[in-house]
Amino acid sequence: MIKYLSRFALKYGLIPFAYYLVRAYLSLIRIRAVNEEMTLQYLKSGQKMIVAIWHQRIIPVVDYARKFSVYAPSAMISQSRDGDIIAGVASLLNFRPVRGSSSRGGKEALADMIADLAENQMAVHALDGPRGPRGVVKPGLIVMAQSTGVPIVPVYISVDRAWVLNSWDRTLIPKPFSTVTVRWDKPISVPEHLNEEAFESTRKQIEQHMKENQTRDDRELGWESPLL
Repeated sequence: MIKYLSRFALKYGLIPFAYYLVRAYLSLIRIRAVNEEMTLQYLKSGQKMIVAIWHQRIIPVVDYARKFSVYAPSAMISQSRDGDIIAGVASLLNFRPVRGSSSRGGKEALADMIADLAENQMAVHALDGPRGPRGVVKPGLIVMAQSTGVPIVPVYISVDRAWVLNSWDRTLIPKPFSTVTVRWDKPISVPEHLNEEAFESTRKQIEQHMKENQTRDDRELGWESPLL
């Protein structure tokens, strides 16, 4: 059903309509931001960041993301049909899509993201997308931070009441009048020079750090079973 609706939206140019429909729905959702002012001050001071989020948590923050549209963040988006829709929505948010993923066009897209950060201030990366495995930090995030010297800023997105879709990432859809908590973490720097063992160790450390923090936030909102 979702794939049919995706094809229909692309065929008839309904992405803007779908975007505003999603925004209207998300207006029923309360956003609780934690450490947001720290992040905004960091950006206002001219510092750069790579925002790292879990793929399953994108939808709850579609409307909230507009707050950062002034920085026109780049975002790596797959070359799939679903990616076409996401790219259209990203453009409406004043995000700049860079097309490619680990399964298709990934090397070129990663090189474009690295080049983009030399000129721009902010990038957003769904670190376990677009096909998973869920909850696994892929090497591209580490390469991006290592090559640019730009720190990774994890963002934890939790929902007190949500539907969980039967997709590879178990996408979360906030229920009406629920609360979405967006918590910004401190920047994590990645050394420029890492051998193979140190690279994998860094990747695992960031993965463990983000999963532990996300699980803790989820449990505080009543999710006892892990979502990642």
